[in-house]
Amino acid sequence: MLNIGQKFPAFNLKAAVSNDIKTVFQDIGNDTYKGKWLVMFFWPKDFTFVCPTEIAEFGKVNKEFADRDAQVLGASIDSEFVHLAWRQNHKDLNNLPFPMLADIKRELSSALGILDPAEGVAQRATYIVDPQGIVRFVMVTDLNVGRNVKEVLRVLDALQTDELCPCNWEKGQDTLKAA
Repeated sequence: MLNIGQKFPAFNLKAAVSNDIKTVFQDIGNDTYKGKWLVMFFWPKDFTFVCPTEIAEFGKVNKEFADRDAQVLGASIDSEFVHLAWRQNHKDLNNLPFPMLADIKRELSSALGILDPAEGVAQRATYIVDPQGIVRFVMVTDLNVGRNVKEVLRVLDALQTDELCPCNWEKGQDTLKAA
């Protein structure tokens, strides 16, 4: 699995970015949000039970990520058409403010090393990538366990201080000084 300090792989994927059939599909790649932090999260499959709870939560706090110059990108192995159908048919996903990427060929999931060997789907993985394209945070949870979006935001805050941050550090608290 791709790890901390490594370059995030190049990608160019179709994405569902709205519910408007005229503008819904866009190509999203590494350079689309050049100079921004990326918060890239993967879920196993559309039209499931745990996944929409996480996706909706990322949507609810999207402005907080944007305020930190970070772009949220969600992805699964489903197609952009399945993403659109899910957005249109699930009230909590209807107005998502971030792209849903279609890794249908499993190229990005494979490059990251997050394909579940038993299920053949992307594992529930989250990456924070700095503006230079370097992976700074990785978290993977069991397929049955949703992640904590507030923790992803907390880690982004800590990374952006470029300081030493103690356990349970929160934005606004003192960082550690090396002796």
